[in-house]
Amino acid sequence: MGKEERFVRIYSQRTALRSTEILVDTVTGVNYMYHAWTNTGGLTVMLDKDGKPVVSSPDEIKAMKK
Repeated sequence: MGKEERFVRIYSQRTALRSTEILVDTVTGVNYMYHAWTNTGGLTVMLDKDGKPVVSSPDEIKAMKK
């Protein structure tokens, strides 16, 4: 029985020195953006227009895992 990954990468854009990814926590549904440039990077919660965290529904998460 394999262990499921907690995070699912739903978007990725890369160049030689930069990387931007959107990750979804499959337990909470919270969406995060990770951006790295050369040897530095940062992770932040994605927010909607009202300043609340973007949260994917269980059905959306199920579709992401396929």
